[in-house]
Amino acid sequence: MSYNHGREERKWRLWKESEERQLRELGVDEDTIEQLRVEDRAVFNSDRRFYTHQQEAGTYLETLAESESHTEVWTVCDLLDEIENEKLYQILLTVDKRTMQIILLKMCGYTTKEIAPIVCLSAGAVYARLDQLKKKLKNSICK
Repeated sequence: MSYNHGREERKWRLWKESEERQLRELGVDEDTIEQLRVEDRAVFNSDRRFYTHQQEAGTYLETLAESESHTEVWTVCDLLDEIENEKLYQILLTVDKRTMQIILLKMCGYTTKEIAPIVCLSAGAVYARLDQLKKKLKNSICK
């Protein structure tokens, strides 16, 4: 929900009037009440600037997200087409089809235990293939 300055101003004013009424009943002098009002107003203005800025940033990010093209990756070919790093691309070309399927399923949010029956492997074998790929990537990138 966006920041509505008028609504927040009314809420602040009602809260402040209630607080000042209670302070007067307790016998607090008017100078102290006025000083509290000034300080609370400064906090309110600071919050207003923050929420206004936050709203502007949120709108900017939403606009930016809408302008970005989101290519959905559904196949191994789509996955390879989206890779921009040449070194990574070359490494993934050497990986077998089943490991590429595992990577694709991982990217889609599947857990290792969910992937195992899909690719006809045990969960341990899926972990092992992912570990081998991680080591291969680590060795290639560190060189």
